[in-house]
Amino acid sequence: MAYRNLLLLHPEAADAWAEYGDLLLSMNQAEGALNACSKSLELAPDTSAALAGMGKALLALGRLEEAESRLERALSVDPQKMEVRLELARCKWKQEKLEQAQAVMGPAVEQEPDNPVVTSFLTSIYIRQKNWPALHKEMLRRVNTDFSGSELVWERFCVNMLFGAMDEGWALHEFRFCHPGIMTPARQFSQPFWGGESIENRTLLLHWEQGLGDTLMFVRYAAQVKCLGARVILLAQPELAELVATCPGVDEVVPEGSPLPDFDMQLPLLSLPRVFRTNLATIPVEVPYLRVPKRVPNRDGIRELLARSDGRIKIGLSWAGSPTHTRDAQRSIAPDAFSPLDVLQDVAWHALQLGAIKLPPLPGIVSLAPLLSNFSDTAFALSGMDLLITVDTALAHLAGALGIPTLILVSYLPDWRWMMGRDDSPWYPTFRIYRQPKPDDWDAVIRQVVEDLSANQPN
Repeated sequence: MAYRNLLLLHPEAADAWAEYGDLLLSMNQAEGALNACSKSLELAPDTSAALAGMGKALLALGRLEEAESRLERALSVDPQKMEVRLELARCKWKQEKLEQAQAVMGPAVEQEPDNPVVTSFLTSIYIRQKNWPALHKEMLRRVNTDFSGSELVWERFCVNMLFGAMDEGWALHEFRFCHPGIMTPARQFSQPFWGGESIENRTLLLHWEQGLGDTLMFVRYAAQVKCLGARVILLAQPELAELVATCPGVDEVVPEGSPLPDFDMQLPLLSLPRVFRTNLATIPVEVPYLRVPKRVPNRDGIRELLARSDGRIKIGLSWAGSPTHTRDAQRSIAPDAFSPLDVLQDVAWHALQLGAIKLPPLPGIVSLAPLLSNFSDTAFALSGMDLLITVDTALAHLAGALGIPTLILVSYLPDWRWMMGRDDSPWYPTFRIYRQPKPDDWDAVIRQVVEDLSANQPN
């Protein structure tokens, strides 16, 4: 009302008309905003605020070419106006003019290097272009700008690993020991760390750290240690003890909390890639490297349930990780999002999601959760699947270690191990990776899964 009264008293006030246009635009009244900004420009043709407001209004109305023209003119009048620069870049993005959008954003980095919106937008452009070198450079710039101390080192590790720069990545990863109890359990051993020297006829203790998925992923290295002539003891999470005992190279498994036998040297599992100087070409990828343990508490019940769907394609589903995980909001999916999968024919759907209150709305879906009392049960259930569709959880790593064909669904900027710009995994040869094309866009991921699976179904 104040703007209306002002405009009635001073209809020649160009700035007031422009501000009134911004107010209307904030109220989602794009047509009114366009009229107000037009009035402002009639009074003062080169008013930057009115040009920008008109550009934003036209953008909201989907009139992209007109919006682009007004925003370019506004930016020429006031090149330091960051909001206009961002709006112009978005307008060009919507028209698939990605190189032009990138050029518009270039000065923004120099103008406001700490602006997270600038970094996020540049990141989106590079991902859309599949310009991985530029994305790598921009992410490292962001890390050096936004982080300090241990947080900086950890973020640099993640960025380098996302792009396969493993030599630098594994070295940075060792910095986690400067903060015991944060990235790894705080353990004190009198025995020295093993650094890759001769270990023939000696006993090495490998000990778990971080999550269940990490143990399942990196226990594969036990076979390489064994080939050097060592006796290998593995200190593992109790829930994984029977499962990881099936790994080649593991001589003895000690569940956490049990007394340890004598050993000569020790090393956390996640330091093994550095010791073996792992790069993309030397990742040990022989699968399966884990087997279903002999003792499976619910073997008969699982076998009986799976037998009911013999003759159909058995597909397992998992859509959420641990709610306490720091990235759970990015990696978990609402079960309703899987509804487009119902077009697939001759499929027997099996939910492997523990603690699920609601199942995906798929025909005949059956929950295996009541029969999954431990990881041995889960491994046995997975061995009966033709395919697993899952988000980034320990279940995914178990499937990869067992050699189960898996479609893994990952977020726009995923955990470091899934890397960028590839639909396969250098860690798990039976995986196909499906990535969000933009943040939070799981619908596009599911649509792509449906399209690919439908193309492989018989007519």
